[in-house]
Amino acid sequence: MGSLSRRISDCVFYGIADTGYVAHEDMFSKCEQMADAGAKIIQLRAKKEDSPTRRNLAFNLLPLFKNRPDTLFIINDDIELAAEICSLIPNAGLHIGQDDGAPEDARREIGKNRALGLSSHSEEQAAAADAMSGILDYFAVGPIYATGTKPGREPVGLGLVRKVAASNPDLPWFCIGGVNARTARAVRDAGGRRIVAVSAVLAPDDTEGAVKSLVAEFLGR
Repeated sequence: MGSLSRRISDCVFYGIADTGYVAHEDMFSKCEQMADAGAKIIQLRAKKEDSPTRRNLAFNLLPLFKNRPDTLFIINDDIELAAEICSLIPNAGLHIGQDDGAPEDARREIGKNRALGLSSHSEEQAAAADAMSGILDYFAVGPIYATGTKPGREPVGLGLVRKVAASNPDLPWFCIGGVNARTARAVRDAGGRRIVAVSAVLAPDDTEGAVKSLVAEFLGR
């Protein structure tokens, strides 16, 4: 495991700033609240926006991450934008899905020592991701539960969390999809050690408080 993966391994909560849940003008505040609550990774997900709009959103957030070098700024899917952001700050990276091209190509674009993550939806995909520890820095498993963020995808359930945990991956991995205060403890009990949340923390006005409460529930505090 490389130094970046070890750094990511210490992250319990990974936040996603999704434009499906947050107005553009509120994006900076939401990201700031997640960072204040302890999120060490924050991803910008703007799937419905065009490239210029997505770039504007990313550059509006850039000062936040310049001032917080301990927090990683991840761009979802957009390799060109991620490469640009990665050229400007060291604490940046890219997250891709199974259909977003080869991780090797993504790594070449964003460069070394920048975070690269991959989504997985099955035991086989998770194992394949973990086998790419020289290219990837982490992977995500999900959606654990049905979620509005991924309306067309069947949930993988806690069974997959148990299987991945039992395989003892070398890379850090995150549980995503329907993780909230009601489900977090079950994810932990199944073997999950890191979580991603979207609507559970973005929908409340007090996002900072929502993140802290979710993490406390997840850790059983």
